[in-house]
Amino acid sequence: MTDELDARFADADRWRDEALRLRAILRSEGLGEALKWRKPCYTHDGENIAILQRMKSFLALMFFKGALLDDPEGALESQGENSRSARRLCFTSVAQVEERESVVRALVRSAIQVEAEGLELPERPALVLAPELQERLDADPALKAAFEALTPGRQRAYNLHVAGAKQASTRARRVAQHVPKILAGKGLRDR
Repeated sequence: MTDELDARFADADRWRDEALRLRAILRSEGLGEALKWRKPCYTHDGENIAILQRMKSFLALMFFKGALLDDPEGALESQGENSRSARRLCFTSVAQVEERESVVRALVRSAIQVEAEGLELPERPALVLAPELQERLDADPALKAAFEALTPGRQRAYNLHVAGAKQASTRARRVAQHVPKILAGKGLRDR
């Protein structure tokens, strides 16, 4: 795996130097390194700790349980309004990585401690479905069974997509548009 990761880092056309610097810091903290979701993922005792995400305008170091980390400097940011546990640090230069090295190291140590203590976020509240989605599921037992078989994240993604429309007609159209994917057991962004 190291050879494949070495090649990915060497061939990166975006944020290569920043990623290499972060990689060195993460590995020096004793984290394992693997390719997961086509990205460099850093682990400790088999648990996912953080992942590097190359975005257009920044490189992110995303901590899977970032909401549980000790972050006295408030360096971590949420990925979005619907992000529950993941938090990230964003970088746009090698100088930024070097300036924040002590913060990165402290967050990695905190993430390892969170895993060692077995800390988990409280249960997510029950998903309240958009009325148009709920009505369609209630009317079609096969669709309801397929929807309930999806992972909670996939269910949330469909619900957010449907509920995000302002008009009821658009919400109903979005539900109808995705029925085949739901029946096929696929998530909103799956191909």
